[in-house]
Amino acid sequence: MSKVINIEKCFEKFDDTFSPKIVADLNNQYILVVRCEGDKVPWHTHEKEDEMFLVVDGTLDIHEKDKSVTLNAGEFYIVPSGIEHRVVPRGHVKLILFEPQGIAHTGKVKSEITKERYDRLEM
Repeated sequence: MSKVINIEKCFEKFDDTFSPKIVADLNNQYILVVRCEGDKVPWHTHEKEDEMFLVVDGTLDIHEKDKSVTLNAGEFYIVPSGIEHRVVPRGHVKLILFEPQGIAHTGKVKSEITKERYDRLEM
């Protein structure tokens, strides 16, 4: 069903961090919103899936083994499949993620933030 989704209203519905929320589905992909704060994401790899990070608010560092990039509001970056990476927010960060359905949240690595399934926000 087609409908307008207001991103800020999505973020008003939750305040937990590192717990992506599904807001829409697109061609077997989830569109997720997530709040991040603190250095909690482990180094991990997605063997078959690219992962896109779009910063809505704040500043996010994405570390790969051979480089790091910094994203500010309005910028996105795609981590290619097979690349070991981790993300570190600078303060509180709001993100939109585009990920294939069935992607393992933190790859094969289990940590305190690993989610086996994502909650869906009803908008």
